[in-house]
Amino acid sequence: MPKTSTMLKGIVRGKTIELESETGFDDGLEVSVVISISRRTKLPPGEGLRLAAGAWADDAEELDKYLEWCRQDRQSAPREIEP
Repeated sequence: MPKTSTMLKGIVRGKTIELESETGFDDGLEVSVVISISRRTKLPPGEGLRLAAGAWADDAEELDKYLEWCRQDRQSAPREIEP
């Protein structure tokens, strides 16, 4: 039975990922790709923070609304801590 998964390194070039080695899979095989950034990759200043922001990275207005909601929620009646 052929391998069902493998981990390879590569470099992104637009919509193409250039792999360092052969995949070992047949040409034309449909695959799913999970991409993670190599720890050795030096990111431009601020890019790591942008990546860490996830869904909020490109929606500052919604993030501001959420943070304001959190602030208001914390100012409402304090929750009692049970012993």
